[in-house]
Amino acid sequence: MTEPHVPHAKPFTVEEGHRRIRSFVLRQGRFTDAQQRAFDEQWPRYGLDYAGAPRDFDAAFGRRAPRVLEIGFGNGEALRFACANDPARDYIGIEVHAPGVGRLLNALAADNAQNAKLYHHDAVEVLENEIADGSLQEVRIYFPDPWHKKRHNKRRLVQPAFAQLLVRKLAPGGLLHLATDWEDYAEHMWDVLDATPGLVNRAGPRGPLPRPEWRPDTHFETRGVKLGHGVWDLMYDRLG
Repeated sequence: MTEPHVPHAKPFTVEEGHRRIRSFVLRQGRFTDAQQRAFDEQWPRYGLDYAGAPRDFDAAFGRRAPRVLEIGFGNGEALRFACANDPARDYIGIEVHAPGVGRLLNALAADNAQNAKLYHHDAVEVLENEIADGSLQEVRIYFPDPWHKKRHNKRRLVQPAFAQLLVRKLAPGGLLHLATDWEDYAEHMWDVLDATPGLVNRAGPRGPLPRPEWRPDTHFETRGVKLGHGVWDLMYDRLG
């Protein structure tokens, strides 16, 4: 199958000292004809080409509204659900894996969604260069790659520098919501986020919360539960 006719995503990276390391392995998988058509036909409507400059999201969405960012939306199940059930807010999704982007493009078009825009790019670069500080009401990171082998833990997305970047982008009173089905990664998230200035754990130190109604069950979660994993939802408020 051919690759989608959109700018190719750069590696999604996190900071480690003064060098950047990959926080994912790019596995594009089988790219179907339907997904290719989605890029060809729906990208002009829902896609945002990375430009490396501050983005006018009011112009992109055609309105001023609170904005929610989902990083690594996978196949887009949670983002599609959110757009349909929360039309008062605008949703920005970032995903590096092209088949998932194509699948969500098709789903948004089928729903005639009016409040979604997607990046197929490195989330760190988008955050640093296109999203203004203090402009996001919420950031969601659901089931990121746990990099469960200890020697690979440094590749995990949730690291101190990345957490500090998220604090900058969240508006005072904004919410950072994460979910994982790996207990060790939940522990790692608590280690990082409980110690990040500007964030306070809504459940108290090292505390999870029940899955909220705005996060639907995803195939990642269902798979984890079948494997006997627990699921942890972590929510942090951005202090004013």
